[in-house]
Amino acid sequence: MHTSVRPNQFVILRLPSETTKIQKVVPNSLINCGKFGSFPANQIIGRPFYLTYEILEAQENTHLRIVPAAELHAESLITEGEGDDDVEVNEEGLPTRTNRDIVDDASTQKLTLEEIEALKKESTGAGRDIIAKILESHTTIDQKTAFSLAKYTLRKQKKYMKRFTLFPMDVSALTNYMLENRELSSKSMELRDELMGLIGSWGNVHHGGDTSIQQALSKPNGRYLVVDETGGLIVAAMAERMGILHPDEDLDGEENRTFAEQEAAEGGSPEGSGSHKANRPAHMSATGNTITLVHANKQANTSLLKYFGFDQNTPDESHPLFTNLKTVSWLQLLNPEADPIYAEEPAIIPDSELATLKTNKRSAYYRKRNRWARVRSAVDEVRAGGYDGLVVATLMDLDSVLKHTVPLLSGSASVVVYSPTIESLTKIADLYSTSRKTAYITRKRDLEEEKGQVENGEFPELTAEFSLNPTLLLAPTLETVRVRPWQVLPGRTHPMMSGRGGAEGYIFHAVRVIPTTEFIQAAGNPGRKKRKLAPAQSTSTPGSTSADVEMKS
Repeated sequence: MHTSVRPNQFVILRLPSETTKIQKVVPNSLINCGKFGSFPANQIIGRPFYLTYEILEAQENTHLRIVPAAELHAESLITEGEGDDDVEVNEEGLPTRTNRDIVDDASTQKLTLEEIEALKKESTGAGRDIIAKILESHTTIDQKTAFSLAKYTLRKQKKYMKRFTLFPMDVSALTNYMLENRELSSKSMELRDELMGLIGSWGNVHHGGDTSIQQALSKPNGRYLVVDETGGLIVAAMAERMGILHPDEDLDGEENRTFAEQEAAEGGSPEGSGSHKANRPAHMSATGNTITLVHANKQANTSLLKYFGFDQNTPDESHPLFTNLKTVSWLQLLNPEADPIYAEEPAIIPDSELATLKTNKRSAYYRKRNRWARVRSAVDEVRAGGYDGLVVATLMDLDSVLKHTVPLLSGSASVVVYSPTIESLTKIADLYSTSRKTAYITRKRDLEEEKGQVENGEFPELTAEFSLNPTLLLAPTLETVRVRPWQVLPGRTHPMMSGRGGAEGYIFHAVRVIPTTEFIQAAGNPGRKKRKLAPAQSTSTPGSTSADVEMKS
């Protein structure tokens, strides 16, 4: 991840009101912060993240000022104990000035709303003069304790100070932003940041290793199968753990343009001449460290990936997801011959005839051929199976989803299923329980004794009784986790009462196993047997006793 702001990059602005705003940094444009004002986007391009800025508005222009850390935290570090020497106490040692008799209502503030609005229009010091006027016009300000005064000042700063803190766009910040907006939380299935970490941990999501080493292996690792209906949020979280979410280096000029923009500018096909065309990476061509997304619609919904510089409609070739993210529909997975893109191969046009065609027709021909080859390669790879993990977050019927995706995993692969509620996951845990495994094995053995072996190993009666094969997953478990914020202050430690509600969220995880076709019987660990003594024939002599024979042997 980059440490400074780049052009056309999405960033997160943390405003004084403790709300966040996602903004794209477009050069030569204005970034609007609502009631806190606006500023030119060029003033933050190239500047580092995690700094707090003040918007200083002048008559002609607007510029930003970096707020030092000492000034930023000066008011928040004020506590009740710092002013013990100045606090008046009575004979019993108790402070004489408390907040017990203070009534902080609208009558204590002399400034009217119209006067405050007029000060906002005339203010040029990032709201400091407004706060000073408010404190000056407060009738009971001298009766407040040091802590209550600092608390009151901080509350006014959050309301009137024109400040913002700049944060980079990452999966954790995007997840929290989706939860803060009620309309967006339902689209992400109310997925929280701590649950995202639990999914990646139980799913064993990690970097697949060096590509050169993977090519030497018979089976490249780091291949994950995903069913994601959160708009691409889980795909982004997995790609971040795998190291393929952010571009490795900055590319400018000709190399940083998208595939569609270059093709439109050149008026040719991706198969045409030119060194930069020949070196282009093929779309969805990676063999290891990949994510394969299975979607239900005609096109996958990965709209949230745009915040990380990747658009599914116009993918950027410099982005790692251009080659490492693959998409396959359920129709292509279950019945590929019914999909016209997979089944109907475009007719091959000879090179002599192709050279006589116009540029647009030649480009259309290459696009169809490339699309057919790309889809056919991805579908054949998915149907071949051998994946290292499965992550599911969907509102579809989970037993039907796992019925078709679990057999595509290799041995010891991790299976993780997320659901906002626990009811659908308890059903899946019951289908893979030990009692269901025992019933499945017993029923299958009875059918084999009755009808004999079947070619594909599946009996119609067994499929009708069991919606899926319970012997494919081992140790099904349900888990949940939730981080609850606490206020930690001297004498005032308690959980935050303004915590967000919503769905709790649960995780189902298990391990893929490959059932054996042979009957296995445990023999146990037999105890050590005593060594038998050989009969002593040659060592015995006339007159010797049995005890002498034992001693000699």
